[in-house]
Parts: sequence; C-alpha cells; structure tokens
Amino acid sequence: MECVNGTVVKEFVFLGFSTLAELQLLLFVVFLLLYLFTLSTNAVIISTIVLDRALHTPMYFFLSVLSCSETCYTFVIVPKMLVDLLARKKSISFLGCAIQMFAFLFLGCSHSFLLAAMGYDRYVAICHPLRYTVLMGHRVCVGLVAAACVCGFTVAQVITALVFHLPFQASNQLHHFFCDISPVLKSACHHAHFTQITIFLLCALVLVIPLLLIWASYIHIISAILQFPSTLGRYKAFSTCASHLIVVVVHYGCASFIYLRPKSNYSSSQDALISVSYTILTPLFNPVIYSLRNKEFKSALHRVIGRTVTLRQC
Repeated sequence: MECVNGTVVKEFVFLGFSTLAELQLLLFVVFLLLYLFTLSTNAVIISTIVLDRALHTPMYFFLSVLSCSETCYTFVIVPKMLVDLLARKKSISFLGCAIQMFAFLFLGCSHSFLLAAMGYDRYVAICHPLRYTVLMGHRVCVGLVAAACVCGFTVAQVITALVFHLPFQASNQLHHFFCDISPVLKSACHHAHFTQITIFLLCALVLVIPLLLIWASYIHIISAILQFPSTLGRYKAFSTCASHLIVVVVHYGCASFIYLRPKSNYSSSQDALISVSYTILTPLFNPVIYSLRNKEFKSALHRVIGRTVTLRQC
C-alpha cells in the first residue's frame, strides 16, 4: 500500500463484522454467553485446584496457569469485540491497538511454550514415575512457567515494535475484529522485506520449537507406554495425554494457518473466521477437555462444593 497523503493514522477502524450488520445483535448475545461460560469454567478450575490439596500436583499447577492465561487472553480481545458489535463506530486508538497486539501476542506465545512444558510434565510422569516428584518440584514448575512468560514477552515486544514502527498514513481500516499482525501490516504504507521475514521467522520459531519439544516428549511417551504389560495400564497412560494432545492440535493448527501461510494466500474473511475459533471457541473447549471430563478433578470439585456448603450451614 502506498502513502497517498500526509495524514498520520491516530486510530484504526475494525471491519471484521461489517458484512454481517443484520446479525451483529445475535452475534453479541452468542459471544457474550460463550465468554461468560468460559470465564465461569476457568474460575471453577482455578478455585478448585487452589482449594483442594489433592490437586496440588505439577499437572494441575500447569492447568491452573493455562486457565489464567486463557482468561487473560479472552479478556484482551472479547470485551472490546462485544462493545464494537453494538457500536456504530468500531474503532481503537493507535496506542490501544499496539497494547492489544502486544498483550495477545505475549499470552499466545506464552501459551505455546506452556503447552511444551505440559508435554514435558507428561513425559516425566510416564517415563520416570519414581523420580517424578524430584524432577518436577515446585521450583522447576515455576521456572518453566517463568521461562514461557519470558519467551512470550520477548517475542511479543519485538514483533509489536517492528509492526508499529512502520508508517501508517494511507488507510486506518482493519478487515478484522482485533489488532492482529496481518491486517495491521496490510494497512501500513509500506514495509521492508526484512520486517516481514523477521516477523515470519519469530512466529515460526514460537510455533516450531515448542512443537518439536512436544513431539520429542511424545515419542518417548509412546515408546514407554507400548512397553506396559497390561492393556488397562496403556489405556490409562494414553488417557492422561489425550487432553493435552487435543489442545495441542487445535492450538497449533489454528496458529499455523494464520501465521505461517504464504502472503499470497492471505484472506481477511478466512482469518476472521479462524480467529473467532481460537479467541472464543478454543478457550471455551479447553476447560471441558482438560478438567470437566477428568474424574480426579470432578471428585475434587465435589469435595470443594461439599466443604463450602458445610461451612455456610455452620
């Protein structure tokens, strides 16, 4: 895009749902209900893990961090999207757009590395069960989460700085419902090939490195499970990994489609549709996949509810 005048962009206008004007009220109701359900289920997960000592294990520690991350991730995008569905002018300030991009990149990149840490946790639990409590002590778990956050923060800071140092003097229209990388880059006057390559490589590293670590973990996990003598033991071991694998496939599938596609295949409508899935639907399904179908978690939830009822009666 070439600069056509000297006007500096001070705000961006979202056009993500502009073709669905008649359905925006319905979309608002549906997305609001999904958002409230996501917040409530993640709140239940976090409070149950905190209140029940039986869940004070590395696996549930990572799960509570994942729930916090997804709650923050949806908070960065969904409330603004809900307001815009009811507003005539769907705009965001230049600074607000930069903050939103940094926040969702930080949380999204941290999410990728956190999934790798959870894969390592499953590897240690299945391949080294006798040393599990030693290898996955509290300091190690906190260190893995901190490392994931540092990596996410660094990548988000670099990408956001590269994007918003570009000149924006031609158009302030974003064919999206939040400040994602591709639509913001597309609205810039021009951007160097180096900037595009750097952003692509950073996105690729954030996706490929954790995915390779997860693959390495599961190669060892599968080889260890196949050596189990009983079918029941193999089934239980696989079931503990199934939830993590489902979340990994959904997360990396959506992220790869958005950020690792050739620029020639860019489609605003497709990106908006996929973005709805990983900003609203994925955080909705992850708590159900990970916890609400887990017998151990449901037992802990019943205990917490029972203690709460007893205290209120007293």
